[in-house]
Amino acid sequence: MSESSNVRVHTGWQRPTAAVLKAFSGFQVANIGDAMERLGFTDGGISGIWSGARAVGSALPVLTVAGDNRAVIEALDHIQPGDLLAINAFGFSGRAIIGDNLAQRFDVLGATGAIVDGYVRDKVIIERLGFPVFARGLTPAGPFKNGPGTIGEAVAIGGVVVNPGDIIAADEDGIIVVPLHRADEVIVAVAEIEALEASKDAEVEQMKVHIVR
Repeated sequence: MSESSNVRVHTGWQRPTAAVLKAFSGFQVANIGDAMERLGFTDGGISGIWSGARAVGSALPVLTVAGDNRAVIEALDHIQPGDLLAINAFGFSGRAIIGDNLAQRFDVLGATGAIVDGYVRDKVIIERLGFPVFARGLTPAGPFKNGPGTIGEAVAIGGVVVNPGDIIAADEDGIIVVPLHRADEVIVAVAEIEALEASKDAEVEQMKVHIVR
């Protein structure tokens, strides 16, 4: 932490490989959860701000003061391609923590999305950009920029602990956090679950055929 900043920063954590992130991007959040004993989901109050939003990435945790986004702005210096920002804004509804300007910068720097345990703004522009943002809601009120905060330390998002480098997957069903050390076993388990789901779907299609006849 520099003398000019009241945002504490930790760097150098292990991130999942691009191959691991690509593997998770092919799975539905619900099935990933089934592969994790149905644990690791954030609460249902955080959802995509535009229909069809979907993201998978390596967690870059940020802790803010409610209604303040100085730590989020400073996190721009620490984003690596494949990162997904996980921002604990204390669920505060009075001010937006990010808007279209930050979303555009996240996108340019290679972030795959942002999960905000709080409120955001500029939905129309963010949707047009196609950048996945998940939040508790929308408000036009802008944030303060005073700090303090943290970057790269564990935070709580929707009741789930998010450590730097954990895998976050988010879609229209919700959000799940996969601890990095469990990534390989979860990939194997969820692939088996999705194969089983596919076989069940095939059974239903066969039922339809017999009923039509």
